[in-house]
Parts: sequence; C-alpha cells; structure tokens
Amino acid sequence: MKTIKVLVVDDSAFMRKWISDFLSEHPRLEVVGTARNGQEALDKIALLRPDVVTLDVEMPVMNGLETLRRIMHKQPLPVVMVSSTTREGAENTITAMQYGAVDFVAKPSGTISLDLYKVKDELIRKVLHASEANVRALAAHRPALAVRRPPAQTARSQKTVVAIGTSTGGPRALETVLTQLPPDFAAPVVIVQHMPKGFTKSLADRLNALAAITIKEAEDGELLRNGTAYIAPGGVHLIVREEGGALKARFDESPPRAGHRPAVDVLFESLAAIRRCRKIAVIMTGMGSDGTAGVKKLKESGNTKAIAEARETAVIFGMPRAAIEAGVVDVIVPLDSIAAAIVQLIGE
Repeated sequence: MKTIKVLVVDDSAFMRKWISDFLSEHPRLEVVGTARNGQEALDKIALLRPDVVTLDVEMPVMNGLETLRRIMHKQPLPVVMVSSTTREGAENTITAMQYGAVDFVAKPSGTISLDLYKVKDELIRKVLHASEANVRALAAHRPALAVRRPPAQTARSQKTVVAIGTSTGGPRALETVLTQLPPDFAAPVVIVQHMPKGFTKSLADRLNALAAITIKEAEDGELLRNGTAYIAPGGVHLIVREEGGALKARFDESPPRAGHRPAVDVLFESLAAIRRCRKIAVIMTGMGSDGTAGVKKLKESGNTKAIAEARETAVIFGMPRAAIEAGVVDVIVPLDSIAAAIVQLIGE
C-alpha cells in the first residue's frame, strides 16, 4: 500500500520527537520532516509535499490556526490538530475544525504531555484516516455568518424529531446544515458528533452563534424543544425517551459502541422505541459504519425517513456509504442540500 508522508509541526522538540517516533512505528507512515512553528511548516510543506500534517495549536511566530488558514487557502492538505484540553484549547480546536482541519488529538496533560503515549493509537488512526479525506470538500467550505434568533419554541408540540450522526469532518458539516435551518424550524434536533469530553460544549457554543435555531450541549433530563438542536456531550451516550407526553434527553453510561461514546447507533435505537412522532435520521461524513444499525432499527419501527450525505461532499464517506449500501437510505444529497431535504420531509 502507498506510504503516507507526514510533516510533524510542534514548537516543543520533545513533542516533535515523540509524535514522530509514534507515527514511524506504523509501516504505512513516514515522517518526512518536522517544523517548530507555522512559518517553518509552510516552507516545509512546499519543499516536502507531505500527504498529511499534524499541527500544534499553540506556537510562536505563527500559531496553528493561522497556519491552518494559510494551508487551506494556498495548498489544501489533510491536517490533524494536536491540542490541549483546556477551555481555550477546546475553543481553538473547534475553530480549527471550521477552518478545515480533518480531525484532532487532545494532548492528555497540556502543551508538553509526558503521557502522550496514552493517545498514540488514536494519533496513528487519525493520521491514517486523514490521508483518505476528501480535500476538495475540505477546501470548499464557506463559513456561515452570525444571525439573530427568535425565542425558544414549545417543548410539547413535536410531530417530528430529527437525529443527526457524524464523525470525522462533522463540525463543519454540522455548521452547513444547522445554519440553513429556518428560525421557525418545527422539530427538535438531536446530534451525535464523535468527540471526546471537553470539546462538545465549545462546538455547541460556536454553532449557536451562527445558526437561526438554538444549539446547545444536551443536559440530562431536559425537555426537547422545537427549533433547538442538542449535541451529545463527549463521554456519554445520548438517548431520547418519551416521558409524560414530552420528549426528554437522557444520558446513558453503558459501554462504548464500536469504540464510540456517544454512539450514533445508541441514539437512533432509542428513537426507534418512540412511536408517536415521525423520525428523520441523517448520516453525514465519518469513518466506519456507526449509525447504520440504528437506521435499520428506525426503519423497522416505521414512520422514518433517512438521509445520507453524498460522496462528493463527504470529507470521509464511510458512515454514509455503509448506510447507503445497507439499503436503509431514502435520500442521498450533497451537504448543501441536506437542510432543504430535512425541511421538505417535515412538510410532507
């Protein structure tokens, strides 16, 4: 198989050495160079032509966000951010996802993590996945503009609930879909984005500043309201229950499903038990097949339509492709058309 050339960018010599050593352990990965800051990274990208870049967020001379912005503007490449789990680090990481980073790995204990070995397998896996990313889709993104929104809608009038599952490339895909939903959107939206604890709140806050609907990190036991989207917190499964005639978000701490918690399948399967309202399931960019088994359960329960993102816009086509090949998808559309497809299905 083709060797994947990687450029490692970090201002810490220790981090550069460890990341390079970890990646070099995989037979398909070749670290062709390292860089200490963003400007040096841009120079080495032009010289070495790597297939994937790992990029530290916090660096002198030119930080990771500005470096990423220039990479995606000048010579789009798959980039995996390596960031801290602090609040500022989480916010910068989410910004990096909007700028075009394929994925991120969180340093376990700050800028210089002596326990970086804890995320070695994750780092290798995400660099391998990034090498398969649809760079054209990454470069085509147009950031949304902030909007004003009306007051939150009622909690008790749902005729439809929308459930979205996504993974690698998901933050930008969610931005595209959620910012196109109208302010009077007549359904709650529940979302699983594969992301670790500490980052989903920053994702929800950023999207909330851009969309006409309200977007928030889900809370255990809260009523689901029309015109509001609820993102599953990292580290727990999000499920939906019907209680007292209303839909409520509930957390489930059962083991990860296929390595994921939250998992799309767990959310979708919980919705299959709710019969009084219609369900619209949406599967977007991501590696693997999470969501396919859940859509099968939803379709078996009836009153469900499923939408999958088309290959041409998916950063990683794995999750949509698995659902399409399983024969459980009703509508296949590019990313820019998913919101319109949801609205059309609600109106039918």
